[in-house]
Amino acid sequence: MARHAHHEHSGADLAAEAEAALTRAGEQWTAMRASVFAALAAQARPVSAYDIAEEVGNQRGKRVAANSIYRILDLFVRTNLANRIESANAFIANTHPGCRHDCIYLICDDCGAATHLDDDRLTGALRDAGSKAGFADVRPVVELRGLCRSCAG
Repeated sequence: MARHAHHEHSGADLAAEAEAALTRAGEQWTAMRASVFAALAAQARPVSAYDIAEEVGNQRGKRVAANSIYRILDLFVRTNLANRIESANAFIANTHPGCRHDCIYLICDDCGAATHLDDDRLTGALRDAGSKAGFADVRPVVELRGLCRSCAG
């Protein structure tokens, strides 16, 4: 399997890298965006915009509208700070926001855990197939569903 080399960040290092990546993209790192990213990064599983809205609202002591969270999450996806898990309509923090490549997610149908996998040969082949079919700016979204090792055990 061809692996893409990158450094996985966590904790304060992940937040600092996310801020730097967003700033490099020409966007501002606001207090609200920082709160949304912190809530997202604190989760081990993909979470919905509604879950994040509730968490951020609890932290701020006032209700936060889910549509505001969706706008921020869409920005995070566009700027590589988060990935959208399409099959679950949920989001997960990208632990290597400064590194742009395609990810494959293995998603457990039982516990909801999402495991990130890199295989540049597979995603490269999907990009090539899309290009040959006349599509530009192809971004593979690959999700495999099944049971994780713990749930299958």
